[in-house]
Amino acid sequence: MRYLGTLLLIGLVVYCVIDIVRSEDDERLGVHPALWVLLVVLFPLIGGVVWLAVSRTRRTNGRPQEAAGHATTGPVAPDDDPEFLWRLEQERRRREARGTDDEPRDSTGPATG
Repeated sequence: MRYLGTLLLIGLVVYCVIDIVRSEDDERLGVHPALWVLLVVLFPLIGGVVWLAVSRTRRTNGRPQEAAGHATTGPVAPDDDPEFLWRLEQERRRREARGTDDEPRDSTGPATG
């Protein structure tokens, strides 16, 4: 228990250094990774907190491409995917052209009563 604070601080420094090395340039605000590592090592608590705040902010809402409305990673759901919707419409038109209804039916048949 006595060394818990020290161990947590060392863990924070190690995590931040690894995260800095693996980060992209825009996540580092264009600053060289060595400067971030130096900040975290010389001022572990302040540097670590600043790094985590800056990198998380940039990762969640600071992507220039997404913020400007450019290419994103892709649709979230199938009904947001224009290609999927187009294929679905083409399949519906083919069924109508054949005059068949290939929709799945209930295996119990029509209700009688």
